[in-house]
Amino acid sequence: MSKPVVAIVGRPNVGKSTLFNALAGERISIVEDTPGVTRDRIYAEVTWLDKQFTMIDTGGIEPESKDMMLTCMREQAQIAIDTADVIVFVTDVRQGLTDADGKVADMLRRCGKPIILAVNKVDSFEKFMADVYEFYNLGIGEPVPVSAASMLGFGELLDEVVAHFDPADAVQEEDERPKVAIVGKPNVGKSSIINKLIGENRVIVSDIAGTTRDAIDTPVTFDGREYVFIDTAGLRRKSKIKEEIERFSIIRTVTAVERADVVVVVIDACEGVTEQDAKIAGIAHERGKGIIIAVNKWDAIEKDDKTIYKHTAKIKEILSFLPYAQIMFISAKTGQRMNKLFEVIEVVIQNQNLRVATGVLNEILMEATALQQPPSDKGRRLKLYYITQVSVKPPTFVLFVNDKELLHYSYTRYIENKIREAFGFSGTSLKFIIRERKENN
Repeated sequence: MSKPVVAIVGRPNVGKSTLFNALAGERISIVEDTPGVTRDRIYAEVTWLDKQFTMIDTGGIEPESKDMMLTCMREQAQIAIDTADVIVFVTDVRQGLTDADGKVADMLRRCGKPIILAVNKVDSFEKFMADVYEFYNLGIGEPVPVSAASMLGFGELLDEVVAHFDPADAVQEEDERPKVAIVGKPNVGKSSIINKLIGENRVIVSDIAGTTRDAIDTPVTFDGREYVFIDTAGLRRKSKIKEEIERFSIIRTVTAVERADVVVVVIDACEGVTEQDAKIAGIAHERGKGIIIAVNKWDAIEKDDKTIYKHTAKIKEILSFLPYAQIMFISAKTGQRMNKLFEVIEVVIQNQNLRVATGVLNEILMEATALQQPPSDKGRRLKLYYITQVSVKPPTFVLFVNDKELLHYSYTRYIENKIREAFGFSGTSLKFIIRERKENN
């Protein structure tokens, strides 16, 4: 079940990033007193009153600017608006109501989404409330006074946000069909892959990067089993600023990955793995999804008997944080290994849902600690008492130790490798939760 998406939008320099950072509880966006500093949409997971949602920070909207960067930021914000379930429109009480605010309000009104009007920089309700009332003139509802810098008014704002979430989403029946997100940079062949799988041109394919405007769910049946493929969007139109283009795909990738069981990261064989590919794969890794690296356009590569090994080594080197990911070499154009994709997806789904008995896990733990002594520090040695699996998707283990501080990341990785040696878990990350248990005197 996907989380609701909340977009924070508004003119440049009204305090969107400060508000975003305060709500997210950490400094994620760059905050600087210059319009247009937040060039990238940044996202964070937020929980309020037991409701979780993904929050997006956007670049400022300059409704009529001809500047290329601000035009890109406006497009970026529009994508966030299209993606969002609820929009928080941030204005600035100190600057007062401006013409640009009115134009942004008109743009938002047309999107048909719930809009919460936040009037920022209200550091004193007594002093500024008369100025807040001016924002009723925007005609998009009651203004909520907040101060991002002083962290005032957040409760009222978040209450308004979660009030617009669809309660039906929380109780909807879980769709049992495996969901597979096809993600990657624009123009790597995501839509071509889905078209090949379903055998018809249902998704628009073009050489212009970002022809796919929306995430599209496509049911595909293979060997009597139905899958839902989620094709993620590129962007709204061709742009000359390549770096900005590549950033556009991030937020839709986040929302698609959130809904998926397995994520297929598509890489262009001719280009190799790029920094943007690593970012996209990192999103899936952070969320504990099953991951397949699909190297597309393999037909376009000149090959010898070492080509596949060289490409695999390069991928593993750049995506070193994904040692467990399945790697495939495919061609959507010729259909090479496309049916094999379903077999690999099935393997990853099974591994994501694999449960290991507690007794077997503790045998592995005892053997691992006998082979390699746990680390010690200043005379205190790490003791590992017990391990048990508590959940799946991703497989999650709780490890009980005498002192968390003594458990170095490298030793956790060693234990993980021993579990993988025994059970594989190919294609899925493993999550470890460390709990302290005091030693018996």
